[in-house]
Amino acid sequence: MYTSITEFIEDWKQEAASTQKVLDALTDSSLQQSVASEHRTLARIAWHVVTSTPGMLNEFGVRVENVENSSTVPSSAKEIADTFRKVSADTMDAVKQQWTDASLKEMKNVFGMDMPKAVTLSLLIKHIIHHRGQMTVLMRQAGLNVPGVYGPSKDEWSQMGMEAPAL
Repeated sequence: MYTSITEFIEDWKQEAASTQKVLDALTDSSLQQSVASEHRTLARIAWHVVTSTPGMLNEFGVRVENVENSSTVPSSAKEIADTFRKVSADTMDAVKQQWTDASLKEMKNVFGMDMPKAVTLSLLIKHIIHHRGQMTVLMRQAGLNVPGVYGPSKDEWSQMGMEAPAL
């Protein structure tokens, strides 16, 4: 749980940057990758991350502009990545402008549960982390190089001329 807006912003910067690296590595041809035909495609998961961030913030009481045409999943990986870049910046600006350290302790009913506003921001971070993990699995299945998030990926170890540590 966050005790200051600055704490959230620093965490958001790191997690959003990691998510941006993953989104920037997508290709148009990879977007149709899914685990199975009845599951979300890589494009759908990526677009969900992009479009649900403003939706969640609005639910939490932070006013931000929703993504235009959010119900239509783009066929362009670049469009998805570029839209997240804007959403990420808007997220930081809106939280900094609309909430204070003191307001993080205020209770908010979200999704039928009462919780401190600081917890809602933790949910936002955990949400993008969760879906970023799903995307990296689908990226691997699609044959893409997966960027490292909390350390080098298998692909990055290889690029450094090293063998990835054994499991």
